[in-house]
Amino acid sequence: MAHRSFRFCFLLGCSTEQSTPFIILETPCEHGGEPNLFVSPDGTAFSLRIEYIDDSTNALHFSTLRDGKWSAPQEIAQGTNWFVNWADFPSVSATGNWMAAHWLQKSASGPYDYDVHISRSQDGGKHWSPAFIPHRDSISAEHGFVSICPLSPSSMLAVWLDGRNATDAASEVDSQDADDHGHQGSMTLRCAEFDVHGNLFAEEELDHRVCDCCQTDMALTSSGPVVVYRDRTEHEIRDISMVRRINNTWTKPHSIYADNWEIAGCPVNGPAVSAAGDQIAVAWYTASQDMPRVMVAFSEHQGKSFSNPIRIDDGNPLGRVDICMINEHSAYVIWIEKTEQTTEIRMAKVSIWGKEGKAVL
Repeated sequence: MAHRSFRFCFLLGCSTEQSTPFIILETPCEHGGEPNLFVSPDGTAFSLRIEYIDDSTNALHFSTLRDGKWSAPQEIAQGTNWFVNWADFPSVSATGNWMAAHWLQKSASGPYDYDVHISRSQDGGKHWSPAFIPHRDSISAEHGFVSICPLSPSSMLAVWLDGRNATDAASEVDSQDADDHGHQGSMTLRCAEFDVHGNLFAEEELDHRVCDCCQTDMALTSSGPVVVYRDRTEHEIRDISMVRRINNTWTKPHSIYADNWEIAGCPVNGPAVSAAGDQIAVAWYTASQDMPRVMVAFSEHQGKSFSNPIRIDDGNPLGRVDICMINEHSAYVIWIEKTEQTTEIRMAKVSIWGKEGKAVL
């Protein structure tokens, strides 16, 4: 079992000079993977990862950032039948002392039969409740690629890709509509709210046909949550779409931009979204017309419409994007760029007026 040490980079200011913007923070990970980072509404940073206890046992650990260092790891849960995958990683969300964390657990013998499990803590992560499953279809299928966002001090929203319609038993379509994992039918995008006691409500299907295994992302605007994901048309166009909840009603899916990327299989390369009040920034990867690109688009009114996208990569990106708005007009974007000898994590500042300066390696 290999030792893995994870690092998180934190921005120290608005400068994009390579010598000044980062500090490197080592996480207390022993033997693990699938790291994730969450910053709560009050500014507390959480790191999450799966620790590999032995060949059959995994544990979910988290740490908080205190005085420039990560705290000692605290265990959320552990199990012997988890689904551990580099692309479909766990998450943690928090508002005040109320926290929620999710992981994936096998539900049947099929290679992609797994469920989302969510555990809650009401004392800042000292104690965790038994997990509940946010989807109540009871079908052995894929359920994953989860995003969780606090809506209020008493409720959170979970969004995930749901394979209940993509199983052989659930679908009556022919084999031409088989997804990347050989199932019939289509993956869907679904959501549910839950409270501090694990009660579920506002369960809904948001999109009836989406890309099979691209990550989702979610942000909270002044009017409610917005969700971004990779869509999938009947003609295998897999561009980035958004749904918004306005006055407790979800909008119909609409495209961020018509890249018209036609691809027969899932690229496993989801979008990212960040919000500041009414302002939204979305980053994504596309390879339409065999031209890989990382794009960013801004919206000034909660995602109702977007500006023309801005290309921010350096010519040969692999994607894996994330984005964070730093004010109402600017954001930092990170992605992976391929060079002749290696791959690099790069970051660039972008505003509504365009890319600013060179990317930081």
